[in-house]
Amino acid sequence: MQTTAPAVTALIEEFAKLPGVGPKTAQRLTFFLLRSPADQSRRLADALVRMKEQVTTCTTCFNITETDPCPICASPQRDHGVICVVEEPLDVLAIEKTESFRGAYHVLNGALSPMEGIGPKDLRISELIARVQGGEVREVILATNPNYEGDYTAAYIAPLLKPQGVTLTRLARGLPLGGDLEYADEGTLSRALEGRRAFEG
Repeated sequence: MQTTAPAVTALIEEFAKLPGVGPKTAQRLTFFLLRSPADQSRRLADALVRMKEQVTTCTTCFNITETDPCPICASPQRDHGVICVVEEPLDVLAIEKTESFRGAYHVLNGALSPMEGIGPKDLRISELIARVQGGEVREVILATNPNYEGDYTAAYIAPLLKPQGVTLTRLARGLPLGGDLEYADEGTLSRALEGRRAFEG
């Protein structure tokens, strides 16, 4: 016999599918919304629907955006001769919080991982090469995560870009080994950007 209302159970199950949300947290979130005013739940639902309907991918850098090109790619104040290559849109957000990088970005949408079946064709590597071949790019910062997959991805990309005559750099190792950019604090990311060095792959 079911003791919880089906609508409540359904919401708990949906929350529990989110990364980092276990059954207990899913229950707390559900009962928080249940006790909250109805307009708070409506705002949450509207924000979710609006995100799914309005957010797209920039066709230049592949970051998430509501306009194409995204505001960074469209900005004349950014140095489009320097491209910071990151794995995920969350990494762009983390670097932008430092306010110490004024170049452009290229989001790979992941990292190479043979164990998980993620190969070069699954990432935006060919699009990166095409951008660099355009001739405006002077430097490419390989800002993939400082872990095995990130290092492997950077080592794969570097020889593809070297013939283009661009300077290749890697973030300094002020970042914790095995960590993700999205969890680094602004000070650590700023030091890593300032202390970047030539990539030797």
